[in-house]
Amino acid sequence: MTSAAVLDAEMQRVFDRCWLYVGHESEVAEPGEYRRRVVAGRSVIFVRGADDEVRVLHNSCPHRGAIVCRTDEGVATSFQCFYHAWTFATDGALRGVPGVQSYPEGFDQAERSLVPVARVESYRGFWFMCLDADAEPLRDYLADACELLDVIVDQSPSGRLRVVPGRQSYSIRANWKLLAENSYDSYHGTPTHQTYFSYLQATGGTSDQGDLKRRGAARPLGNGHACIEYSAPWGKPVARWVPTFGEQAREEMAVVRAQLHDQHGPERGARITDTMRNMVIFPNLVVNDITALTVRTFQPTGPDTMSVDAYALAPVEEEGEALHRRLQSFLEILGPAGFATPDDAEALESCQIGFASGGVTHNDISKGYGTTERDGELQMRSWWREWNHRMTGQPRQTAGVESAAAAEGS
Repeated sequence: MTSAAVLDAEMQRVFDRCWLYVGHESEVAEPGEYRRRVVAGRSVIFVRGADDEVRVLHNSCPHRGAIVCRTDEGVATSFQCFYHAWTFATDGALRGVPGVQSYPEGFDQAERSLVPVARVESYRGFWFMCLDADAEPLRDYLADACELLDVIVDQSPSGRLRVVPGRQSYSIRANWKLLAENSYDSYHGTPTHQTYFSYLQATGGTSDQGDLKRRGAARPLGNGHACIEYSAPWGKPVARWVPTFGEQAREEMAVVRAQLHDQHGPERGARITDTMRNMVIFPNLVVNDITALTVRTFQPTGPDTMSVDAYALAPVEEEGEALHRRLQSFLEILGPAGFATPDDAEALESCQIGFASGGVTHNDISKGYGTTERDGELQMRSWWREWNHRMTGQPRQTAGVESAAAAEGS
């Protein structure tokens, strides 16, 4: 948790080889639309070209290395390096070189185009990049996380989500791996976020004033991905009404609920509208479908620091008061001044201070090991097994080792 050498190895063995989330299709909906992102410590341009193809390009001029995209987002017909004014089309092709006649015979502009990342693929509107040309296809990498993404996307009747404009960007003075654990750690909820739960009970934010328990279980999804999926008594903007949403919203949400249940059947419909899930896609993508829907990525900037970017997602059909309710729910708990995010950042920074003391070097994630206990830490162990496989080259272990341990214990 404190070693620069370990972080260097993680960048090479994890971030340089895994599929990494770069953005959502709605962020580059039109030709020329782009987002500048930092992924695995690299500045990249996530862009839809004039040919309607989505690309991820290294944000580095092949001439002298300067970045060619200097704003976070926009619509462009070209990217121009401010240093020597080399100009590139939205597909990365070099189109303009001042004084090109001074270059020697054989100067090939095509060889000096912006360099694309090795691999770019998408699943249900979520775009990923990979720096390893030999990596497995994205869908194979996502494994059973695909099924969870299907459930999440299908809360839109048309099966299409969009990123609501805006972004939350902040830093945490803690090792990046701690946020992976925290993002689906049900154990810390009550002690760390007691203020939020008290607020829900006091304001009518639950469907059952006397019971704030979540009922569900952790589930490994393959390749280090995992989730916790549960029913909860608080509201869900898509179609689970609670009094804080207001009486005027009750009928409106009931209509959406009925539509989703008719469209997907009662069982899957209830899963979409009534259950919640926290999912981490290895190594650094969080998709939380809880009191709001969010995607969050975190990038290590040092062994004891990270940068975090978070976005609100919504069904493309949602607008007006329905979208307002969703964004209020998002900011209430997940915003940088919400009930949960500052608590979590404080907890992780406290952990990092403790690790720096040298007395403790590892986290204990043994809760529920080898048992059928639902409120355990299987999800974290799944993540760490993949980390161990990537870092050491040892064969992957699966959650089956826990089933064997449980059988042996019995």
